[in-house]
Amino acid sequence: MISDTPPGGPPRAPDLTIDRPIVLVGMMGSGKSSVGKRLAARLSLPFYDADDEIESAAGLKIAEIFERYGEPYFRDGERRVIQRLMEAGPCVLATGGGAFVQPDTRQRILDKGIAIWLDVPVNILVERTARRSHRPLLNQGNPREILTRLLKERGPAYAEAHLKVKTDQTPHARAVEAIIALLKEYLA
Repeated sequence: MISDTPPGGPPRAPDLTIDRPIVLVGMMGSGKSSVGKRLAARLSLPFYDADDEIESAAGLKIAEIFERYGEPYFRDGERRVIQRLMEAGPCVLATGGGAFVQPDTRQRILDKGIAIWLDVPVNILVERTARRSHRPLLNQGNPREILTRLLKERGPAYAEAHLKVKTDQTPHARAVEAIIALLKEYLA
């Protein structure tokens, strides 16, 4: 396997002081979890995936929560979990695709963290999300049509993020480097 990480692991970014959570937002399949893990390692910060934390707290998979209780119930639990994680201090937090669209959750992230939108073209989102079938919102019809509609609906909320990184099929390490460069400029 070819790695985009230099031997010995990624270099740290010690010249960047992070004083609040870095919150990755964007569509499902945009790479928030994969990029987030790498970013956390580069910044020597803990990494949290909001969806994993929700499943752990609920004792159910996200799809089961949607099926049993509906989306409003899920979004309320998601809001509470994100609030708890953000109170833990500096970290890298990957959120679910719809989290930042919720006004209360979005405002908390904007007030207490640094929101970074991972903006990915629909074609790549379709390709990435087709690899797994655990996304409840995509099980309701044509995935391309659903992703196109969701991106159009959610785009204005995502655009409120402090920073935006356009990503595509380039290695996640490049997205991490782009984020670090933006953070250095933003925090200067």
